[in-house]
Amino acid sequence: MEFDGLGISGLAAAVPGRVIRNMTYTEHFSPEEAREVTEKVGILERRFADAGTCASDLCYAAASKLLEETGTDPSGIDVLIFVSQTPDYKMPATAVILQDRLGLGKGVMAFDVNQGCAGFVYGLSLGYALLQQPHVRKVLLLDGEIRSRVYSPRDRKTAFIFGDAGVAALLERGPGYGRSWFSLNSDGSRSDLIKINAGGCRNPSTPETLKEHVVDEHGNIRSDEHGYMNGADVFNFLIREVPKDIKRLMEFSGNNLRNIDYHVFHQANDYMNSYLTRKLKLDPAKVPMSIERYGNTSSVSIPLTIVSELRGKLGGHPSLLLCGFGVGLSWATAVIRLHDCKMPAIVEVSQT
Repeated sequence: MEFDGLGISGLAAAVPGRVIRNMTYTEHFSPEEAREVTEKVGILERRFADAGTCASDLCYAAASKLLEETGTDPSGIDVLIFVSQTPDYKMPATAVILQDRLGLGKGVMAFDVNQGCAGFVYGLSLGYALLQQPHVRKVLLLDGEIRSRVYSPRDRKTAFIFGDAGVAALLERGPGYGRSWFSLNSDGSRSDLIKINAGGCRNPSTPETLKEHVVDEHGNIRSDEHGYMNGADVFNFLIREVPKDIKRLMEFSGNNLRNIDYHVFHQANDYMNSYLTRKLKLDPAKVPMSIERYGNTSSVSIPLTIVSELRGKLGGHPSLLLCGFGVGLSWATAVIRLHDCKMPAIVEVSQT
């Protein structure tokens, strides 16, 4: 996909105030295990929402800050997109609830996108596509996850990795944005690699699906309604597909990796991103990382990294390569330019 004259005019992020320090995350693990896993994945801290906070609350906090800082009249927003795999309810769509909560007009198109780690890039491409319609003025793209509710705290494979966050991006037309390019991909034959087996319509919730049990020879414990991940096969997918997709988009767009100002990857873990940096021969100074402080926040990790690591560094007309990959399996790469993008400091959402 290719667009011209469309961009992100403002970007804000919100995280829960509760900080989880992996080195002392020892309720179900020994201090030695916590230290070993922490050093391996490169995640020192994460943020966990409390029981009364949902992904929509984090997005609401980010969106409220963004609309205030940019002086945006809510009546000027025509589309609201909510990207998440942890919605408030099975129905209605969380986007519709946020439309009312944010005081947007009843003429707003509001819908959810159930997409994982590549979700922000997917959502951005949808927002850009809708902005090509002459009567769509502004799109509000919200992306939020509370992954701390999805994975078992007693499964060592996932217990130290995931965190919670929400972002809001304001999309609109403008001559300063120039051209942008997207590559969107999916492979459902590998959908079992990252999955929650039960709790949906295919395998509805039962007392048995909620029961926790030992799942492997290492003593990891989870229920059928907890997420699981085959880390080795996901890494094999990464090394085969993602560099190839990035190079393909470079050819399609006529860009060169060395000329991109920053390369913002999904924050899966420190090892994966370090591998991509070496494989693509990138300057590490141009590959911002937020995973040490926020963990893997799924689809939120790319925009959260932009706000947390690049705020105050994006003067002029910088080019960014965005690349998300994971659950689906799906992966997406984009090259965009920012132009006078308003970026407030990260909002901390206090616990209720």
